[in-house]
Amino acid sequence: MLLSIALILLVGMSMGWICRKIKLPGLLGMLITGIVLGPYVLNMLDIKLLGISADLRKIALIIILTRAGLGLDLTSLKKIGRPAVLMCFVPATFELAGMLLLAPRLMGMSLLEAAVMGAVLAAVSPAVVVPRMVKLMEEGYGVKEGIPQLILAGASVDDVYVIVLFSTFSGMMQGEGASVIRFVNIPVSIILGMIIGLTIGILLAFYFQKVHIRDTAKVLIILGISFLLAAAEDSLTTPVTFSALIAIMFIGVGLQRKREAVAKRLAVKYGKLWVAAEVFLFVLVGATVNIGYLGRVGMRALLMIAGALLFRMAGVWVCLLGTGLKTGEKAFTMLAYTPKATVQAAIGGIPLALGFACGDTVLTVAVLAIVLTAPLGAFAIDLSYRKLLTKSK
Repeated sequence: MLLSIALILLVGMSMGWICRKIKLPGLLGMLITGIVLGPYVLNMLDIKLLGISADLRKIALIIILTRAGLGLDLTSLKKIGRPAVLMCFVPATFELAGMLLLAPRLMGMSLLEAAVMGAVLAAVSPAVVVPRMVKLMEEGYGVKEGIPQLILAGASVDDVYVIVLFSTFSGMMQGEGASVIRFVNIPVSIILGMIIGLTIGILLAFYFQKVHIRDTAKVLIILGISFLLAAAEDSLTTPVTFSALIAIMFIGVGLQRKREAVAKRLAVKYGKLWVAAEVFLFVLVGATVNIGYLGRVGMRALLMIAGALLFRMAGVWVCLLGTGLKTGEKAFTMLAYTPKATVQAAIGGIPLALGFACGDTVLTVAVLAIVLTAPLGAFAIDLSYRKLLTKSK
């Protein structure tokens, strides 16, 4: 396993550096590293490491979401109001509707199979989007208008909404029928996650004020609590749950509101952790990609993904109506809401594992969506934000 970790760090960082030097997103190099070192090409990664790949990717996601929460300005987000709520579910709903229209015609699927595939593809990738929005907030681009804050909040909730839809449609495929409680649980889990996260963040702020410990120890305490929240969500079997990822992000928000100076110092620490976490995240996502599948789907799948993304971008445009944002700012938000990666890697293989007839196709299209949209979406964000957004003084 040590050899695999060394390869992931050294080759992944090197490939990321090379891509950045030629003006491409670093994550593209990391994805390529994972594909090449993974089980479907050179098979140089230890199977034990791949067995805990999902947990390692979740740890990386926890790190960047906490970093985002520590820098999230809720004041700007409140000014946006209605669009911030709409961004949580309207773009994903539009993309799912696009898939229901396109998949039966292009891939010969039933409506229910198209719904399952749409639920897999409809999530935006926090792993691609969140670090870039954090960078925008640090550099001051679009902050006054609340654009990075809007995308940050929407991307985190969007995943919760889509995963609930996926579990519902998968249950229907297995003959369970649609459950009303699952849809009721969407807003409940989001609100509970926010309350739990804010409460923990505020309590930690008071604890850090009373007990003087090193910032590194504070980071370890927050990480430990974050892991407990993620484990608690996974172990819950009750009809009503909470969103651990939203709770984790709002720990940072709560801490920032009560102890802003501490939050800023911890954000720097989390930024350093992200250097290693990013490499593991994208190399391990790349290792899930079976490039052998890609030759089976051809142009039809490509057209379907492109068409669904157009529906998604239309959904973002609808959310931004009446906001007063300029055309360029709306265009940037639409582009920034397209990358796919982590959710697709996590759930893309489930329909195949459950024995669905559409399972192979769903996994293939999920892989293709990752390979296309993760690097292209990241490239579009990196290339356009200085041109389309206004920098705060």
